[in-house]
Amino acid sequence: MDILGKDAYSINVGVQLRNLREERGISMRMLAKMSGLSANALSMIERGLTSPSVSTLNKLAAAMEVPITAFFHQEPMRQKVVYRKGSERPRVPFMRGLWEGLGGEEFAGKVEAYQLTLEAGGSSGHHSLVHTGHEFVYCLRGQLEYEVDRERYLLDSGDSLLFYARLKHRWRNSGKTVVNAIIIISDFDELEHPGAYHLHSLENEETEEEVEKGGAETGD
Repeated sequence: MDILGKDAYSINVGVQLRNLREERGISMRMLAKMSGLSANALSMIERGLTSPSVSTLNKLAAAMEVPITAFFHQEPMRQKVVYRKGSERPRVPFMRGLWEGLGGEEFAGKVEAYQLTLEAGGSSGHHSLVHTGHEFVYCLRGQLEYEVDRERYLLDSGDSLLFYARLKHRWRNSGKTVVNAIIIISDFDELEHPGAYHLHSLENEETEEEVEKGGAETGD
């Protein structure tokens, strides 16, 4: 199934990585040492030969001292009104899923909205999320499992969930069909971008191991 769709705009993470590295005057070998990844693995990512897991991007972001969202977009000008065509929204693919911005990243107010698509087995990762504000979830299709403060909630199509986002939470698709859901985060702290926390969590150990294994086999 093509979860991106024919009009999808997919961000080139490899190009962003190279730009961020070169802007800071960091060589590939130096970044490899700083991040704990191999230079060969970084080269594969920059050339678009492999897709890094968000766990791998977390290491690179920490090494270059940038937020993980720097790999996906430039900081936009905040607007009081945001109108966005479906084919123009930023779409960040990850293993077994897709994270789509619905305008909140450009909005001047304290609201961020996203569409989440999860294939069977897709999840937010092993670690729970905690951030400021309130989180609203509306399941459009399939069955989405949300765990909030150690309580499990199964959302079928048409079901919704609203909670304080300071409570530990995570999500996954434990079913056999694709899940589509809308996530709205509001009333968060002024300097916080809660969508970035969700992107931080989208780990896929299988992909990361594949990238690092490729580097280990060929060497630096």
